[in-house]
Amino acid sequence: MADLLSGLGQFGLGNLENMNLYEEPKKEGDVDADGKPAVHVMQEQDYLFDKNLKCPVCDKDFKARTVKVGKVKLAGTDIDLRPKYDQVDLLKYDIIMCPHCGYAALSRFFKFVSAHQAKNIKEKISASFKPQTEMSETYDYDEALERYKLTLVNSIVKQAKPSEKAYICLKAAWLLRGKGEHLDTSDPEYEKKKKEIDEEENNFLHNALEGFISARQTESFPMCGMDETTVDYLIAVTAMRFEQYDVSNRLISGILTSNTANPRMKDKARNVKEMLVKKVKERNAAKK
Repeated sequence: MADLLSGLGQFGLGNLENMNLYEEPKKEGDVDADGKPAVHVMQEQDYLFDKNLKCPVCDKDFKARTVKVGKVKLAGTDIDLRPKYDQVDLLKYDIIMCPHCGYAALSRFFKFVSAHQAKNIKEKISASFKPQTEMSETYDYDEALERYKLTLVNSIVKQAKPSEKAYICLKAAWLLRGKGEHLDTSDPEYEKKKKEIDEEENNFLHNALEGFISARQTESFPMCGMDETTVDYLIAVTAMRFEQYDVSNRLISGILTSNTANPRMKDKARNVKEMLVKKVKERNAAKK
């Protein structure tokens, strides 16, 4: 910037040589030309901070982009419990990745690595990993998805439980849904891009379904912080998406007759039950 306006001194304007070409965003405390306090418009980076962490695999210190607790408010959820926030998509920042060795995991699992798992990660990931020297101020959806894929391969290498792998796939699918919602609809290639994103989302969701079904048969609850009712609901909704109506109906019926399921979850199950009945009727009608 220093050279952009150099030479103005010959016009007697040397004091303007260091002016900024583009106006910087106004901050709290600034005033407009009319003297009124300027309104600070929150940006995604305003909801983030750098958290100091130590990698349990390579034992090195690093910083991770983290969403400030309490700064964002839940706006709603999708039928499969995907959380939606107005200010920032928290899913983009739920992966913690060590920039030194390549170990990556969902935030809830990051600290829990056995000596055997660390050994496998060092041999199969760290040995080829290219250290990351820069960290973006914010993550776009493509960057975030790359981190999820690195996390997924870490889970394979460390032989994580099916539930952990399924949970990674589920959150990656949710992330892709968010990416699709943020596409520019005026883009001439919008339909093509949306179709590709939807297909990738379905791929992750299908693998999440397989993983949760396997985990339900071999693991105990809570599972990834979720109780049995929540996991059964997730399986049911995802199975319905892939027209596995028998699986979905069995689990939804179990929730509706459960003595432990809370009223909120039963209400969600009733809505899914209505959708199931409608979809089964449509399928049977199409067969005639």
